[in-house]
Amino acid sequence: MPPRLSAAAVILNSGLGKAAADEETAAHLHGMATTPYPFLRCVKPATFVRLMSKGEIALGAALLAPFVPSLLAGAALTGFAAGLLGLYLRTPGMREEGGLRPTQQGLGVAKDVWLLGIGLGLVVEELRERRQH
Repeated sequence: MPPRLSAAAVILNSGLGKAAADEETAAHLHGMATTPYPFLRCVKPATFVRLMSKGEIALGAALLAPFVPSLLAGAALTGFAAGLLGLYLRTPGMREEGGLRPTQQGLGVAKDVWLLGIGLGLVVEELRERRQH
């Protein structure tokens, strides 16, 4: 449960913060997302941020809810973290040339690798427990 709680706290905080995003913030977040994920250009910035906020709040709540199986919560967290790491890997200027080491600009997103580790850990642990029974 501790990994779920720590991830939930960060993700819920992020989602709640985006819930009150103004137009300028929405445009900035949308602009960051459309570079690595061009298909998001067809979504209005305000809609994008509203959906992102709701998704983060839902994911945070699922991680907090003990009745949500770790396999499901872990899979959702893994998908979310993979999206963040895709942002890191595909956005110019976030990594040093020719490698994976983050630049100062990419450091905040690169740190989200811990969310991927928690998500994968939850999935693997649940699958291992199911296999043993």
